[in-house]
Amino acid sequence: MPYLYLAIAIVAEVIATSFLKQSDGFRNLGPSLVMAAGYAIAFYFLSLALRDIPTGVAYAIWSGVGIVLIATVAWVFQGQRLDAPALFGMAMIVAGVAILNLFSRTAAH
Repeated sequence: MPYLYLAIAIVAEVIATSFLKQSDGFRNLGPSLVMAAGYAIAFYFLSLALRDIPTGVAYAIWSGVGIVLIATVAWVFQGQRLDAPALFGMAMIVAGVAILNLFSRTAAH
């Protein structure tokens, strides 16, 4: 269950961050409300995940997966271009999260 909580937190944070740009400095009420609700949900579920997942591991997963998902959302929906170095860097982030979870004793609780 803690990894489900972490997944919900990550998705909520990605949604919130995606709407942050659309909020236009909090000038647009709708996107601002979605952003605020998304961050509230994200931090609530992250706090639940941290009951069982070590903080460093949870944050590594949160940030690594979040970076890749945000970049993907920005590419698909906001027209951001991703060049080869950006894609390589994101692949390295995913590899780092995978190594942490598959091979490190740090991930054990």
